[in-house]
Amino acid sequence: MSMIKSLMGASLVALMTAGVNAEDIAITGGTAFTDGGSGKVENATVLIHDGKIQSVTSGGDVPAGYRAVDASGKWVTVGFMVSGSNLGLQDVPLSGNLNDARASDHKNGMGLEVKYAFNPASTLIPITRIEGVTRAVTGFSASKDMWRGQSAVVALAGEDMIVADHVSLSIDMDESAARSNGGSRAALWDSVITTLEGARPNGDDDKDDDDKKDKKPKYDSGKIALERVMTGEVPLLVEVERKADILNVIELKKRFGINVVITAGAEAWMVADELAAAGIPVVMDPSRNLPEDFDTLGNTSAAAGRLHAAGVKVAFMAPDTHNSRLVVQNAGIAVAMGMPWEAAVDAISKNPAEIFGVASSYGTMEAGKDADVVVWNGDPLELMTSADAVFIRGEQVALESRQTKLRDRYKDLTRSPAYNK
Repeated sequence: MSMIKSLMGASLVALMTAGVNAEDIAITGGTAFTDGGSGKVENATVLIHDGKIQSVTSGGDVPAGYRAVDASGKWVTVGFMVSGSNLGLQDVPLSGNLNDARASDHKNGMGLEVKYAFNPASTLIPITRIEGVTRAVTGFSASKDMWRGQSAVVALAGEDMIVADHVSLSIDMDESAARSNGGSRAALWDSVITTLEGARPNGDDDKDDDDKKDKKPKYDSGKIALERVMTGEVPLLVEVERKADILNVIELKKRFGINVVITAGAEAWMVADELAAAGIPVVMDPSRNLPEDFDTLGNTSAAAGRLHAAGVKVAFMAPDTHNSRLVVQNAGIAVAMGMPWEAAVDAISKNPAEIFGVASSYGTMEAGKDADVVVWNGDPLELMTSADAVFIRGEQVALESRQTKLRDRYKDLTRSPAYNK
């Protein structure tokens, strides 16, 4: 018994000191951007201690005991964030492979939680992080109704990768959702408004109701998720495309006084002023520039710049989960189509941190925040730029993935036969 107690005590000490023993790092000589795309510091010394940003100074000294990483002539930014994905919930499709992001037979879409399906060993995670993407909003893509569960913010390396659970409650309100939920947008909206009206706090819990007092409350994960939205704890993330539907979402926010975020938003730029006045952010994919159906006739890669110019907070996602790493390239597309460079970097760093409630620990290079830091060999939004070093919560991760291993294994064509070695 005494041995067991000793082992338990040793384990507890190890857990308590795990962060303290993290390597101290000094990234020196680079051009750092401490505030998203702003806060430029030349010849910067970025100190990382205990997994956190300690300081960012120009020409600062390297303290004793810190491992120096030379970033001379390079750019240094916070690790970037993709604001819409199924990372950790789906992987390489195989025969009979389960896609945990699609709960198509589940009737309680509100109650879906990432933590019960997230796979830290997903091969898509290393593929994404070696491109300088260190955080992701991940969630579900389908359920039996229009509700798509609760998203989470995950770090793409380390222990306890889910850093913030329940960061939004998602709902699909586009043409496909209307087709599956009543066959008309009128039916879809009636269902959603009725649900939200029923979730308004009305004081019933304070009434002296003998029947209620004698009954044990039934656990309802969907009800709990909806309460988080109604109390303003998390936003309602609404997937919607066309202008008319987006105007309805603006009215929905006014009616219920809840926080709302638009995702997809092909025609959001057409009502940019209204979205700015309502304080509704937009999560979008700047690579979308062609109509996909009648809902997306307004698709244009200039949308991000137009939304930003109107004062809308913008965050970026990628075309799909397998290409989550392309969120950085998407930011470059937005710049090419008129968005300021600084704003495009904000859209993959500080803006999503603020939208999804993790700005206290991530999004800028401020003292005390998690040390998600990337050293680039040039402008990170340029297509040919790559990450030379990636740190996630202070730990340097190997720039290695399933794809790089395959490349290295088979690039030497003189080996015969290559597949045997």
